[in-house]
Amino acid sequence: MINTIIFDLGGVLIDWNPDYVFTENYFDSQEQRTFFFQNVCTPDWNENQDAGYPIAKATEEKLIEFPEWENPIKDFYGRWVEMLGEQIQGTVDIFKQLKENKNLKFYALTNWSAETFPIAIDRFDFLQWFDGLVVSGEEKMRKPFPEFYKLLLNRYNVNPEETLFIDDNLRNVKAAEALGIKSIYFKEPLGLDLELKRIGIY
Repeated sequence: MINTIIFDLGGVLIDWNPDYVFTENYFDSQEQRTFFFQNVCTPDWNENQDAGYPIAKATEEKLIEFPEWENPIKDFYGRWVEMLGEQIQGTVDIFKQLKENKNLKFYALTNWSAETFPIAIDRFDFLQWFDGLVVSGEEKMRKPFPEFYKLLLNRYNVNPEETLFIDDNLRNVKAAEALGIKSIYFKEPLGLDLELKRIGIY
């Protein structure tokens, strides 16, 4: 019996995408764009800030390493607000329905810089619906490392066998499942709705 649902935020409830800034017109060629994201401001580098590394320091170090990429490096966090899209309405609607009609507890477990998360708190009212928010940048740890999941479980006295985890990153889903947490690999709201009905959440 599931009594707790843990949501990821970015990509599940909130749209975040560097493509909103780094469009095809930002770079001189697709090859430059590919190089930038594979070698300069990589996903791993961004996750380091999600785990609590200071954004200003990370940016300064990257500028020293790649001075020829000054503008896009500065824009990665300098224009971060522009990368933050709208709430993913279909998922928010599902969350609202569950919140109103089911006797469940809801938590967020998110890889998100502590420096930028207040922007999301101010923008998205539904973040107040959670019974608890665990933010990687505040805790100095992140998914998919098991201690981050365990932090939430222990802090809120959550039983993994009675918990459902929803994330759009398969790596994070597998990490949760390794801890005995039933999980859904999120792709889009309709699929989530169908899967929740299939497993009997509603």
